[in-house]
Amino acid sequence: MPSKILLVNANRCTKPDPVFPLALAHLSAALRHAGHRTTWLDLLANADRFDEIIGGYRPDVVGISLRNIDDVLIAKQETFFGDALSLGARIRHELTCPIVVGGSGFSIFPQRLLELTGADFGVCGEGEGAFVSLVAAMEKGSDFTAIPGLVFRQNGRIVVNPPAAAQPNWQLADADWPAAITEHYLRISGMLNVQTQRGCGFRCGYCTYPLIEGRQHRRRPPEMVAEEFAQLQRLGARYVFIVDSVFNSSAGHVAGICEAILRRNVKLSWGCFLRPQGLTTELMKLMAKAGLSHIEFGSDSFCDEVLAAYQKDLVFDDILHSSELARQENIDCCHFLICGGPGETRETLAQGFTNSRRLKGSVILAVVGARIYPGTRLFARAVSEGQIRPDDDLLAPKYYLAPGLTEEAVFAQLQEFARLSPNWIVGDPAPGYASLVERLRQRGVVGPLWSYFAILQRIQPQRTAAA
Repeated sequence: MPSKILLVNANRCTKPDPVFPLALAHLSAALRHAGHRTTWLDLLANADRFDEIIGGYRPDVVGISLRNIDDVLIAKQETFFGDALSLGARIRHELTCPIVVGGSGFSIFPQRLLELTGADFGVCGEGEGAFVSLVAAMEKGSDFTAIPGLVFRQNGRIVVNPPAAAQPNWQLADADWPAAITEHYLRISGMLNVQTQRGCGFRCGYCTYPLIEGRQHRRRPPEMVAEEFAQLQRLGARYVFIVDSVFNSSAGHVAGICEAILRRNVKLSWGCFLRPQGLTTELMKLMAKAGLSHIEFGSDSFCDEVLAAYQKDLVFDDILHSSELARQENIDCCHFLICGGPGETRETLAQGFTNSRRLKGSVILAVVGARIYPGTRLFARAVSEGQIRPDDDLLAPKYYLAPGLTEEAVFAQLQEFARLSPNWIVGDPAPGYASLVERLRQRGVVGPLWSYFAILQRIQPQRTAAA
């Protein structure tokens, strides 16, 4: 007998843009294929319908997705998991059915968040297989304790089963993009998102992607991805962002998808995260032809010494070459930097600024300190250096700063860089940024707005010392 599942997006983060909860679309597809019915509650799109949905739908199971733990910004340290905690308590007050918590944020702290939310179960890692298996076990009254990725209570302790990586050959239908919720995100930004692969085999010392998705790259067939692009175009999207941790993990994967998009004659602009290494003129031209308009490079530093300490396995010349390829194809690009992490000094920061002046036309987004997450190499380093203890509760954000550096000193140095070169973005937006974003969206501008932010910095350079 099919179950009625309520899927809840607990995310309230709206900066730089509210993001459609793609994970729920994939979960919805898996549940639908298994014969179940789903409806959605989204705290950004239809939270005002909470009582109506809870009271009218009366689900057999509730699934809550927790996307982000915090904003990873050292000065603000805004956390988001509190929404899931209060939401869980509110749902528990109205319903007696099982509550399951999952999502990328939950997967980093599964034991702690299952305890805090009071949920019956959690899912660590990819949710489709585990959630469907759990619902089947509950329907049959069978044993669930061996389900990969399941988090549950047993004999007074919380058990976290190791997740299992699945081959992501899934296809979303229009039913997996609920009309009212999809229209909400399209109205605000004109943007929807696509995932073309899961897993990350790179070694970046601070990163949680391998913990959440595994280290093996598992890629969707190009024709399936191109069909999803065409589907989003039919649904009204004017821009698509590819949410893969690194889109160009394989040149063949990128080329296959671009060629499939061109065969389908899809006319959408899109953006993605790229690793600034291994790109060629031919591949960049192909991506541009297929609609690529914005690149967000995970560069992290412009100093070879620091790149080595971050275990990036690339050098500044790779970054320079990649950025120049994008410029030649008139593709907007930005570089994300983590300033003050392992190996950083005032001298390496200065060297990075000098190198940045060779990146013609690029926007540079700089944050201070590296957020420490359990299970990462950065965690082990921070423990060995005495910056944290092994048992520290890292739900409360803690940041790594290289010995000899302080948050205030790094901010001051970065702000001097931004004064000398306004394509550096450091700190909160200038006062007029929010109204600028609203005006641009109303005029139909889609895609990331960091390039406009750099323009505003030139016009209105005063900013706060927050990131």
